[in-house]
Amino acid sequence: MVLLVSIILSQLISNVPLVALYIPLLTHAGAGTKEMIALAAGSTIAGNLLILGAASNIIIIQNAEKRSRETISFLEFAKIGIPLTIINTAIYYIWFIIF
Repeated sequence: MVLLVSIILSQLISNVPLVALYIPLLTHAGAGTKEMIALAAGSTIAGNLLILGAASNIIIIQNAEKRSRETISFLEFAKIGIPLTIINTAIYYIWFIIF
């Protein structure tokens, strides 16, 4: 659950603020290492899903636009990011089940 929540919420508030807010909640709930790793994994791959998933995506795209006058649209990013994130999520989910 932590993996999916971190991926989804990272799209709304970006991954770094999500982690800053989520760690105290997990700690208070008595979460262990597995939940913290799920948070790390989910917040990391969230940047692959959509442009807004990580602030670094926005910074990189803005710099690319300034230098080359080309842009990566939200849809172009999503065409690659959505399948990639689904595959990554499945791999992490299987890993969490096994270990």
